[in-house]
Amino acid sequence: MPHIAVSVLSHQGLVRERNEDSLVAGPWTLCATVTDSPQTLLFPLGTPCVIAVADGLGGHPGGEVASSLTVRRLAEAGPGLDDEEALREELRACNRALYDAAAAEPALTTMGTTVAGLVLAAEEAMVFNIGDSQVLDASDGGLRRLSVDDSPPLPPGRRTTNVVTSTLGGSATARDVEPHLSRVPLTVGTRLLVCSDGLTDPVPPEQLAAILAEHRDGRAAYELWRAAIDAGGPDNITLALVSVEE
Repeated sequence: MPHIAVSVLSHQGLVRERNEDSLVAGPWTLCATVTDSPQTLLFPLGTPCVIAVADGLGGHPGGEVASSLTVRRLAEAGPGLDDEEALREELRACNRALYDAAAAEPALTTMGTTVAGLVLAAEEAMVFNIGDSQVLDASDGGLRRLSVDDSPPLPPGRRTTNVVTSTLGGSATARDVEPHLSRVPLTVGTRLLVCSDGLTDPVPPEQLAAILAEHRDGRAAYELWRAAIDAGGPDNITLALVSVEE
């Protein structure tokens, strides 16, 4: 029977003092900590399985708290996220939970996080995001963005921006969120990359595609991380490389 292989890695990079990214893969979470090397997890296809990356907002207090709270909620809710309405409501609940946590602890006011990920089922995946973390399809040897960046239009000559127009939490007063949701089919050979902008900002898309085309196994996760480090590692780097295998 087909199954899901997920290679995950999270690292603070070369500039940040701490890692404010968190990650969820099924019931397993990695919250604002650093992995020395990629870890590969296997899951059966069938029961909904959440794979997601949350990137705590830099320049705000409690980025690591916001990202950790988000992925832990998604891990707990994951098996019940069997349609778009359930997923949409859970992401809105994550948003409310961040504001509630900040209200209970004033030092966390304006904490927030981006989130991007997948809910994998037997034959298809729901793709979701809020913010600028990304979900990319690398199934056919190229690289196609499935997520929608919540960023303003880039000026000529710019490839990246630090401005994010929608996040979970992130403001002094509570705001609603509207997640981006879509669906993609899952077949043997499907490869999907979920990552924070610590990977996609320093490493151009053509280099990411070349790495994924060259490395078809779990080593690809290491090589992606290495490319971000070689480019200066300016931000936290977190990624989950998902493959549907027999």
